[in-house]
Amino acid sequence: MRGGLGLAALALLCLCAGLRGTAADEHNHRYQVGDTVTLWVNKVGPYNNPQETYNYYLLPFCKPKPADKLRHKWGGLGEVLQGNELIDSQLELKFRTDMPKRDICTMTLDDDKVEDFTEAVRRHYWYEFFADELPIWGFVGPPPEQTKGDSNVYIYTHKTFDIAYNGDRIIHINLTSESPQPLVSGATLSFTYQVQWKASSIPFVRRFERYLDFNFFEHQIHWFSISNSFMMVIFLTGLVSMILLRTLRKDYARYTQRGDHDDLESLERDMNEESGWKLVHGDVFRPPNYLELLSAFVGTGMQLALLVLSVILITIAGTLFVERGTIVTVFIICYALTSFVGGYVSGGYYARNEGKNWIQTMLLTACAFPVSCFSIAFVLNTIAIFYQSLAAVPFGSIVIVLLIWMFISFPLCLFGTVVGRNWAGAPDHPCRVKRIPSPIPDKKWFLRPAVIAFVGGLLPFGSIFIEMYFIFTSFWNYKVYYVYGFFLLVFLILLIVTVCVTIVGTYFLLNAENYHWHWTAFSAGASTSVYVMLYSIHYFVVKTKMTGFFQTAFYFGYTLMFCLGLSIMCGAVGYLGSLMFVRRIFHGLKCD
Repeated sequence: MRGGLGLAALALLCLCAGLRGTAADEHNHRYQVGDTVTLWVNKVGPYNNPQETYNYYLLPFCKPKPADKLRHKWGGLGEVLQGNELIDSQLELKFRTDMPKRDICTMTLDDDKVEDFTEAVRRHYWYEFFADELPIWGFVGPPPEQTKGDSNVYIYTHKTFDIAYNGDRIIHINLTSESPQPLVSGATLSFTYQVQWKASSIPFVRRFERYLDFNFFEHQIHWFSISNSFMMVIFLTGLVSMILLRTLRKDYARYTQRGDHDDLESLERDMNEESGWKLVHGDVFRPPNYLELLSAFVGTGMQLALLVLSVILITIAGTLFVERGTIVTVFIICYALTSFVGGYVSGGYYARNEGKNWIQTMLLTACAFPVSCFSIAFVLNTIAIFYQSLAAVPFGSIVIVLLIWMFISFPLCLFGTVVGRNWAGAPDHPCRVKRIPSPIPDKKWFLRPAVIAFVGGLLPFGSIFIEMYFIFTSFWNYKVYYVYGFFLLVFLILLIVTVCVTIVGTYFLLNAENYHWHWTAFSAGASTSVYVMLYSIHYFVVKTKMTGFFQTAFYFGYTLMFCLGLSIMCGAVGYLGSLMFVRRIFHGLKCD
């Protein structure tokens, strides 16, 4: 009992840490005139490489004193995993109190500082601040194209903060970088700032809207893509309905008209006179090869589907995109809590197919996907440590994630497997399985499992193609993705299209008298990720200006993890849809 309470407390603590955001007088976002507003510096890095970020003071900017006792702020697990490290700048900002031009520091440039700043300006480094939980962005120096042809490299030395307020709340903060000065060794530069306040009529609840690109996300093409996907759903559901209501009805009409006096031998004789899917009734429910692995994939896929749905609904309800790292925290906690579903589905499916090694299946369900993602993340983390980037996850955060998996996710998966085996593990196939497998005749190339599996992912990818552009652009090009209502619709459309396409592919395969449909049905849904990966390559080459080994490794590493989860989820959803279809059509034959 105490262990259960401890696990629940740990989960609640991690979730609250992410939802709470950060502390200070930023608790309630209310200030009195003259109250201190803390300006936190966060990170700096090349604009074209979103994941290549470093500690702000890795560049030789003016540091607070004493430099060895910088005040940090940790806002939760998700914030750390996203590569944030907030440090108090110690610049004086007073609520609704204008400040004239003030010195930050005076710096004499040496060769090392000139080299560091020059590299930063030429690579178009940007930096990020936070004040009252609002992000503030600026550039180290003018963009390279602006000073093209000039032999000097310039750095901005003055910052102007224009802060809008409404009553006792801060509404928005704008930073203007000015006074570019040439970077010359031996020169002395004075870095300064000033603060200007002005009243605003914008209500506090709408202050984050200025960071949302309405013109981009609510463009006409976004609505067109949703309409196009709905038309695809209507077409595919109509196609599946036609197969069920017309084609199959004629196939087994004669068998439903028979009396109960017909025996299995007479049915077998009629089957021998027929062709197509009816001939494999004695083999279609034969357990698939690598049953343990397929069971684990099906369970994990259903867990991921429920996970994505839960995160979308929670984000819609709570606008979690406003808080730093909150979505990541919610994702981790929801993954741990939905592990019960993964264990239940995989355990029940494995038991229904009379599997004996349920412990191996449970271990695969609990470990296969997280271990794969952890392996990729370990490689990326090693690269980030080598580059001294903020993208490197601290050891303490890694330990927290492992503890959540060990004490929440793994036990729930084990419990779900046991419950699934006992509550949903009784074999209930409509048809008995023959002792000797039937031979599979040769068919045309387009009816081979590999072709069906590869083509199966094309339409599901087509249903999410446009949304993938918006998601990739928001993740890799500094846009806040907030249209989770669109995301929910596209996600549901993806699931429906995947099920329909997989059912059609399974029907074609069974009509070719090939009863090895299990892995083909799973692969038909999973192949969607192949097209997503190909699209990501196109996006990287055509739509981005990313350079360097660091950013390239992180781009394709993150994309690989995304595609891995997408393939398991779509494969599981498509397979379970095909399983229901196969059970339905053979149940009508009364082949028991």
